[in-house]
Amino acid sequence: MYEPKTKLCPLDPSVVRRLKEVSSGSLTTELFKKGLRQCFLVGLVPMNRNAVRFAGEAFTMRMIPAREDLDTIETLTPHPNPDNLQWEAVENIPPGHVLVIDSRNDPRAASAGAMLPTRMKVRGAAAIVTDGAFRDGQELARLDFPAYARQVTASTRLSYHRVADLNIPIACADVAVYPGDVIVGDGDGITVVPRHLAAEIADLGEKRDELEKYLSYRIGAGEPLYGVYPPTPAVRADFEAWKRAGADPARATTIRAGA
Repeated sequence: MYEPKTKLCPLDPSVVRRLKEVSSGSLTTELFKKGLRQCFLVGLVPMNRNAVRFAGEAFTMRMIPAREDLDTIETLTPHPNPDNLQWEAVENIPPGHVLVIDSRNDPRAASAGAMLPTRMKVRGAAAIVTDGAFRDGQELARLDFPAYARQVTASTRLSYHRVADLNIPIACADVAVYPGDVIVGDGDGITVVPRHLAAEIADLGEKRDELEKYLSYRIGAGEPLYGVYPPTPAVRADFEAWKRAGADPARATTIRAGA
């Protein structure tokens, strides 16, 4: 039976819930301001466009190239098997967590098919993410469970991938992912929020989303970018005055601080 290598102090569930609602643009901008230049998993897309928004702690899986004498169909036994870490991951991932798979950016074989995400959904996991491919694309497109990959490939995992380890630091889409980092997914893709920054980024991201919405009202009403976006101190003061007045979108261009 799989024993977790990493034991972390519990993360406040409210932080994860709040991060789930923050846009990927605000998350990546606030992370950039903290010096983290690339926390977005470039090229990964949702298999089901109707099941995309999620957040959860990372439970990681590392794959290495398959080897013909070890990675055979016989390793997929109908009973617990320490040589089948893929099954062990699915049966042991905690509720609310995200299975993040390092497939070495190699989509030639599927990192999983629809059966494993279906089991994860029943067990209460939040999502599954790979920098490789999934098989059973049509089934995943109908499954009410977030699954992100580069593409769909029918070839079995055993063709090219061996699961070598679980719950260790990995690379996914060339981004470092540590067990317990918060993985946030929306219609644009996947963002990795380092665990120690999760609460702060939730605060900053919520504030940025609110400000960006206000700025979009003004730009959409015909104001130029210069002087509005990015906001000057005067525009920020207008924003605060607008919020105090009730945050009515129809009045975003008329309320001014001190007026």
